[in-house]
Amino acid sequence: MYVFGPVPSRRLGQSLGIDPLRFKTCNYNCVYCQLGRTRRYTTQRQDFVPRDAVVTQVEAALQRLGAGQVDYVTFVGQGEPLLYASLGWLIRAVKSATSLPVAVITNGSLLSEAEVRAEVLPADVVIPTLDAADATLYRRINRPHPSLRLESLLQGLHEFRREYGGRLWIEVMLVAGLNDSDEHLGRLGEMLRSLSPDAIQINVPIRPPAEPWVQIPDEGRIRAALDAFGKRAESIAPYRGAVSTPAGGDLAESILDIIQRHPIPEDDLYEALAGYGHERVAAALARLQQEGQARRREYLGRVFWTCAEAMAA
Repeated sequence: MYVFGPVPSRRLGQSLGIDPLRFKTCNYNCVYCQLGRTRRYTTQRQDFVPRDAVVTQVEAALQRLGAGQVDYVTFVGQGEPLLYASLGWLIRAVKSATSLPVAVITNGSLLSEAEVRAEVLPADVVIPTLDAADATLYRRINRPHPSLRLESLLQGLHEFRREYGGRLWIEVMLVAGLNDSDEHLGRLGEMLRSLSPDAIQINVPIRPPAEPWVQIPDEGRIRAALDAFGKRAESIAPYRGAVSTPAGGDLAESILDIIQRHPIPEDDLYEALAGYGHERVAAALARLQQEGQARRREYLGRVFWTCAEAMAA
């Protein structure tokens, strides 16, 4: 399936996700990534899945879901969505099919290319990432493809800000002991303000990260980031909402479709799928675990269900 959810999003409410990639295709290998380490490490754009099939699934999902069940249609892949060569075509096709706002969540690295920037312009919201104010930290946190440079990322973000008429929200993922010092936050704040985004969203790794040593900064560091980044900065609070699975579909496969992109706490999963009954959900999870497709993982005192492939690297 190329379309999943809607799933609860801390930024976008109930988000119907579109994933045009193969697991896990990215030009970054971020230490905090909830999908684990990158498997297909590339900067080459291509159509990883048939674009017509993606649109067909989007249209079917929109017909299935009633009014008020979706707040955004969001391109958020098992990796970097801008690597999909026909992304611009897909965005326009989705906007032709619905009046719902379209969001793109991206690491922003390919916005240095004019052709890529043009493809993303029709989106209503674009959410790129900027975690580091210097090349050393950029390499240490995001572990980008060797061909990528922080200078190009910044240049692309500035060009995109000048060209883009929609809402630009820049995400910063804070990792304890890496990018949360006063000195670094000050320099990063200057960079962020120079981009004039509509919002600066401070995030922390609340889901199991790619590297087990990744830690969440304490509240004092988050407050320091808010002060350093200025009035447009906000800390993104966890959001709890409904998880949707296709009516009449295979429950286990539907759960797998979601956790491949979005690891979910076990208690949230049971609550969201209460309509299926506890025993049926438990059986579906047991089947996925037995087949080696899903795993239970403890993180920050909670049990999460994640895609087994994400933790296998």
